[in-house]
Amino acid sequence: MERKNAWKDYSSTDLKEIDMLCTGYIDFLSSCKTERECTKRTIELAKEKGYISIEEAVENGRELKPGDKIYAACMCKSVILFNIGKKPLEEGLNILGAHIDSPRIDIKQNPLYEDGGLAYFDTHYYGGIKKYQWVTIPLAIHGVVVKKDGSKINICIGENEEDPVFCITDLLIHLAGEQMEKKAAKVIEGEKLDLLIGSMPLDSEEKENVKENVIKILKDSYGIEEEDFMSAELEIVPAGKARELGFDKSMVISYGQDDRVCAYTSLAAMLEMENVDKTSCCLLVDKEEIGSVGATGMQSHFFENTVAELINLEGNYSELKLKRCLKNSRMLSSDVNAAYDPLFADAFEKKNSSYCGKGVVFSKFTGSRGKSGSNDANAEYLAVLRNIMDNNNVNYQMAELGKVDIGGGGTIAYILSLYGMEVIDCGVAVLNMHAPWEVTSKADIYETKKCYMAFLKDA
Repeated sequence: MERKNAWKDYSSTDLKEIDMLCTGYIDFLSSCKTERECTKRTIELAKEKGYISIEEAVENGRELKPGDKIYAACMCKSVILFNIGKKPLEEGLNILGAHIDSPRIDIKQNPLYEDGGLAYFDTHYYGGIKKYQWVTIPLAIHGVVVKKDGSKINICIGENEEDPVFCITDLLIHLAGEQMEKKAAKVIEGEKLDLLIGSMPLDSEEKENVKENVIKILKDSYGIEEEDFMSAELEIVPAGKARELGFDKSMVISYGQDDRVCAYTSLAAMLEMENVDKTSCCLLVDKEEIGSVGATGMQSHFFENTVAELINLEGNYSELKLKRCLKNSRMLSSDVNAAYDPLFADAFEKKNSSYCGKGVVFSKFTGSRGKSGSNDANAEYLAVLRNIMDNNNVNYQMAELGKVDIGGGGTIAYILSLYGMEVIDCGVAVLNMHAPWEVTSKADIYETKKCYMAFLKDA
């Protein structure tokens, strides 16, 4: 069943809307490369649209009414927005759920060392990466350092023209005979991903002069002592802004599009919605790339606890109301799929692949091989969504994640499905997924936002 290329039907008005949406998206990608930065920017945009914090609502004893807009954040790394609808919360929510963490390289808690006259940060990679893709490219450092007195120092080094950048070195081809015989997983190993940060010695009698010079620069420029790394969260990401790709400028190339392409379109759809019958929810969470664990991951009780607070503000809270609310909800697990790549066609089954330019992707199931670890959406829910998409002129496609026995992947969908709600994976097709630079189609970004708005309105 061939799905049409969305570009063929666009009017001049559509093209202007695509340009406007993707301009904002490119700016978001360029300035929000970590989960903390995404959360901060989301809250800023939400406040501009009249959202208030759940803490403010509770403190003021505010009684919920249709049209109220509430947000809640967890440890600066996850955030939820709610647009209160006309129907009681007990009748459920329409949820767009994406993740805002991306594969990267983290700096260890005792990172700084010198070897061979060079200074390095010791690192530990985060999420599923091809380690060889991260060497010899310009890298930036983003994150936060928290001093013992609780004060925070926000770090972003390598993004401005006047900033230095950093890199992970690789063995020169002239000496790489043995290395080139290794399997790709072993060409660069985890402990070889250390970040080169300096080479100039301090004019002193200290034994490790280069390291000491770096310590001096950190103290003079940022107020950071070496011991402060123990209470720091510093992430190494590709340096540079998101860009348009192709002579026709039809694509976006950037770090972190898995899953910020779905996070941004979910947020954009949520912020445009005003009066809704059923309460809308945009859920942006951390830690998906490592199993949705921890206090800021989807497996935590952050979402459930926040919904409980809302029901309490509505009046007459009970655990039964909370359970009914969650069970009666519907969700699009807003996550990306693997775009068909003709250069690696052997990994895909063409009839059931997602294609750049053919619209938002629905994945009935993800998982691995025999659907292991999958949420498998029920046919009745798919029929409802097909009807909503067709009624709103959304271009969409159905796809799996590659050939059956090749590999697989997962999302947060299975976690929300445990409440008994209807859930399906739905997002943008991505080339180079989990690489330092990923590629998406502007048409798919546009259709995904249209899909999310239609869902919030009609589901």
